[in-house]
Amino acid sequence: MVRARVNRRRALGALGAMMAGGLPGCSIFEPAATGSGPPAAPREFRGAWIASVANIDWPSRPGLPAEAQQEEARNLVRVARDVGLNALIFQVRPAADALYRSALEPWSEYLTGEQGRAPDPAYDPLAFWIEEAHRAGIELHAWFNPFRARHSSARGPLAARHVVSTRPESVRPYGDMLWLDPGDPAAADLAIAAILDVVRRYDVDGVHIDDYFYPYPVKGPDGADVAFPDGETWGAYRGPLSLADWRRANVDRFLERLYREVRGASGSVRVGVSPFGLGRPDRRPAGVAGFSQYDAIYADVETWLANGWMDYLAPQLYWKSDSPGQPFAVLLEYWRAQNPYARHVWPGLFTSRITSGENSWDPGDIVGQVDLSRAGGAMGHIHFSIAAIAQDRRGIAQRLRAAYENPALVPATPWLANRAPAAPTANAMVDASGIRIAAASAAPWLLATWALYGDAWRFFVLARGEGSIPREYAGKPLRDLVVSSVDRTGIESARVRVRLP
Repeated sequence: MVRARVNRRRALGALGAMMAGGLPGCSIFEPAATGSGPPAAPREFRGAWIASVANIDWPSRPGLPAEAQQEEARNLVRVARDVGLNALIFQVRPAADALYRSALEPWSEYLTGEQGRAPDPAYDPLAFWIEEAHRAGIELHAWFNPFRARHSSARGPLAARHVVSTRPESVRPYGDMLWLDPGDPAAADLAIAAILDVVRRYDVDGVHIDDYFYPYPVKGPDGADVAFPDGETWGAYRGPLSLADWRRANVDRFLERLYREVRGASGSVRVGVSPFGLGRPDRRPAGVAGFSQYDAIYADVETWLANGWMDYLAPQLYWKSDSPGQPFAVLLEYWRAQNPYARHVWPGLFTSRITSGENSWDPGDIVGQVDLSRAGGAMGHIHFSIAAIAQDRRGIAQRLRAAYENPALVPATPWLANRAPAAPTANAMVDASGIRIAAASAAPWLLATWALYGDAWRFFVLARGEGSIPREYAGKPLRDLVVSSVDRTGIESARVRVRLP
């Protein structure tokens, strides 16, 4: 079990000591003076999910030419950048298939219109998304569904390489979908192998799973829940657990293994989990009521947090802030309290409930939850999904642009880092767009940049160590310039002052 607690006090103390150091022996760059330097970098995870299942977000329909798919992806990245997002969570395995080149599973029907058929002209969608997002300074997390084998929206035949053909004994029909049985060790092996394959071959910032563990209950004609058909694997079990506890143990084992093996494959790729937003019924705050994922889909999220089997939790708080039985602020505080390893807790927001219909949410409902997340100390949130923002439904993109007026770094994940990055060296020069700043040494993931206009510091984030900032802001000239390197876990280097051109 992954129970070895990182000594966060010692690690953070060491990082702080390293970050306090300057860059000695350099006549162009000076350490930023502590007393007169800029404030701390703003930190907030500003994410959005990009769902490929049923072509919810991307691509807009199956079978689009590769060029059209790429232009849609570029546009969504532009939307994310212009609104002020700093992370995208892209669904790459919706149903034991792949939106990337895979030797393990077939190309997704949602991509090409036919499962197993590659894009034409050939390209790798995941690699393309990573490059476009990183060029914009935006993280790209790969989103997997571990146990769904076929979604109800699928229309074409299954490919010969699909798990239904290659390992039918692990597949269970349930409702109008097909599922891999979480009680079958081979099913967990398939999901873990797909995730590790991406971690090892692609430059992703995180891997992410959502709320589908055991499937949500399906109702029969009599209105009662239909039993999930795992009698064979349950029958092979000979231990002391009840059926419900055995199912929870299967999911627990998968989460623990996922975190352990991703940690073994990468020191910087974060593991994120986005479960249903309500906790165990026996632990809920007074007045909280609703569906029990603990009892119905066998997700014991509190145990996962208690063991630190993730780097961030994104509970789906998909209700209005004052919803009876599901109060947003109370639920957020509940999840933050179940967190002895101090993992990130970034709630999921149901931004797609903003529609053109009469039952639409008001954009103020979502912006209000952004404010509540900040007030509750969450340091981040994730929108489901990017489509509502890209379409600027009822002006939500404009409202979020105002909420994200000041750029922010993703919160640091210090338990993954053993040292701060080296302080940068950078040059500044005047160009047609303002002041051009470029790293003179190896380009960092991000260059955190503070510019002093008059008596006010403004913060900028420059992707891959270069970009432009204004020569003036609000009529005030640029007086001072300070930069630091930021690594893939969000750790900031010592800050250095850059000589103005």
